[in-house]
Amino acid sequence: MTSLRSQLLLWLLLPLGIFVAVSSWVTYRNAVDMATATHDRLLLGSARIIAEQIRYDDGIFQVEVPPSALELFQSSAHDHVYYRVTAANGTLLAGSDDLPLPPDKLSPESSIFFTASFRGEKVRISAYGKSVIAAPDDELVIVEVAQTLQAHKIFSDQIWEHAVLQHSLILVFVAVLLGLGVRSALAPAMQLRDHMQHRKPDSLEPLAKLNIPDELVPIVDAVNHYVTRLDEHMAAHSRFIANASHQLRTPLTVLATQVDYGLRSGDLQGKDAALRGMDISLQHGIRLVNQLLLLSSAEAAGDKRGGAGEEEIDLVAVVQQTLEEFAMFAQEKRIDLGFDCAYDSVTVGNGMLHELVSNLVDNALRYTPRGGIVTVSLARNEAAIVLKVADNGPGIPEQERQRVFERFYRLSSGQPDGTGLGLAIVAEIAAAIGAVVALSSSDEQRGLTVTVTIPVRQ
Repeated sequence: MTSLRSQLLLWLLLPLGIFVAVSSWVTYRNAVDMATATHDRLLLGSARIIAEQIRYDDGIFQVEVPPSALELFQSSAHDHVYYRVTAANGTLLAGSDDLPLPPDKLSPESSIFFTASFRGEKVRISAYGKSVIAAPDDELVIVEVAQTLQAHKIFSDQIWEHAVLQHSLILVFVAVLLGLGVRSALAPAMQLRDHMQHRKPDSLEPLAKLNIPDELVPIVDAVNHYVTRLDEHMAAHSRFIANASHQLRTPLTVLATQVDYGLRSGDLQGKDAALRGMDISLQHGIRLVNQLLLLSSAEAAGDKRGGAGEEEIDLVAVVQQTLEEFAMFAQEKRIDLGFDCAYDSVTVGNGMLHELVSNLVDNALRYTPRGGIVTVSLARNEAAIVLKVADNGPGIPEQERQRVFERFYRLSSGQPDGTGLGLAIVAEIAAAIGAVVALSSSDEQRGLTVTVTIPVRQ
């Protein structure tokens, strides 16, 4: 994985490198133009020196090429120098007769520069027009001086190489400065990393914001927020383990006492009483373990909330099956257990709905006195499915209705065989499927109605 430092350096040096490349290309073009301008001045100077020595005597042009005219081109490049002097009528007066003529006509004291191929080499040519005094009608004479381009190339390359060397040194210098700057800028991030690596595994203290750059403050805030939530989760986990241990210890202790009593009892009636008590304690323990496992499953379902591909089930069938399972329990307590629904089928996502309905019905039956009424109703609209479980039991005081969703919380008037997990499980399952649970009084501050509003998938 590319480091942040490397990415910062890359994005800082990339535009600088592009600038250096473009600048080098522009410098090269300028170096060529500069070398060409310098070369042209030398050629024109040589042509003018030759032109100044042309005379017209006795009807004949006299052309003398002074050594100074050609000494201007002395260099280590070993270039070849050519010249040609031509009369206005095209007559060769001196020099190389195959040297190319200028592409355009010249006027007196005018010059023209052009590049041509001569004897297999490229040459730069300066052509200069000169009116010769004493010649008929001041006849125009054209003087051409040409030179191969070795010195021109060496001169332009030297200028370009010097500029590129400067640019390269500047680029290296800037890269070093950027590297030091990025390293210094990222030092707080590295210190934050080292601090996190050296923290103890059980440390849940928030990170300090001293000397933290503004860009890292959101990360520190997010870590601190996560640490706070983790601390709350761990505290709740610890409380859950402590409560679960206590809840499991009680039926096991009672069971051990009943076993001891049954072993010490000398008559069958005492042993039978001990066995019946052991059965009640064992059933309570089994129910507690089952609800603990169910609560764990509900929490896991909440972590996976929003997953695709959930099976669609019929909530009407789920409620009917649940009521059949509790029919015997309701009959033992002479409770009127009913179902009010105007639909043959209500389809909804699975989301452990059987467990949700089962805990609601079980909770209502346990807290409703003998001869009471428990009614499950189901309704729906375009936006939601509404499930209600109502009873005419003692109800829950309004000030305690939020606490009953806490694990192992039981009312002071609660049933002795309750586990305090029923509504906690309902809350976890509802959260997993995005439903809302509300508590209200059934009738004149008596009884309890639990309403679960399940949103319909669009």
